[in-house]
Amino acid sequence: MTPIARIASEFGEIAILRNEATGVVRYDQAQVHQSEADADGVSLVAYIHAIYDLLLQVRCREVLMIGCGGGTLATMLHRAGVKVTITDIDSWSFRLARQYFQLPADVACHAVDGAAFLSASGHRYDGIVLDAYAANQLPPQFATPEFIKMARDRLGEGTGVFIANIHLLDDNDPAADRYGELMSGVWPEILLLDTPGEKNRNALVMAGRVAGFVRPTLRIPPAIGAAEITQELDRLAFLR
Repeated sequence: MTPIARIASEFGEIAILRNEATGVVRYDQAQVHQSEADADGVSLVAYIHAIYDLLLQVRCREVLMIGCGGGTLATMLHRAGVKVTITDIDSWSFRLARQYFQLPADVACHAVDGAAFLSASGHRYDGIVLDAYAANQLPPQFATPEFIKMARDRLGEGTGVFIANIHLLDDNDPAADRYGELMSGVWPEILLLDTPGEKNRNALVMAGRVAGFVRPTLRIPPAIGAAEITQELDRLAFLR
């Protein structure tokens, strides 16, 4: 892929790369892959499509995303008629997402820590998605009982869902189980959507209105890689 932009962000250098033959665009920060999309802004990452499907399964109409990157989930949700708000500490992410990843101009973007945003606002959402990383580490403010309680309190009464993306190195990595244990302190039912056996994978830890979830499917096929994404989604399994 060809580098088309480099930004010296205080949170790590951002590189935007594009495949000139396919139009695929990638967002890397501090040499860590953050987002990838086709030329129309549709994600090429399976876990993004999984979150998208799950939010639509419970008919979310207003979603808060903590963490932006290329903003592909927000772009896809906006096109489905969902009102999206994004928080990210790096304001560059919003500018780059709009310039290179088709993030719509009317998606509300706030350059602020997501935990601080929740603390300062009493607004309620149908869905809250936590997908914020510093390199490959979940920032510590998102792994506290206080944050989990705030997330619960900012969901619609009896209708909202909280989804956290947790990166796992392999089957021996306990990060998703630990986050689920943290969430179980405030929610009676926790679901884990994972692909056991895969290395360097994304697991989704979920709570709230999760009882009726079924395995996600590909609702918006990207221009390239749809078959591979479908195969990845088919390998997902719910673990309780």
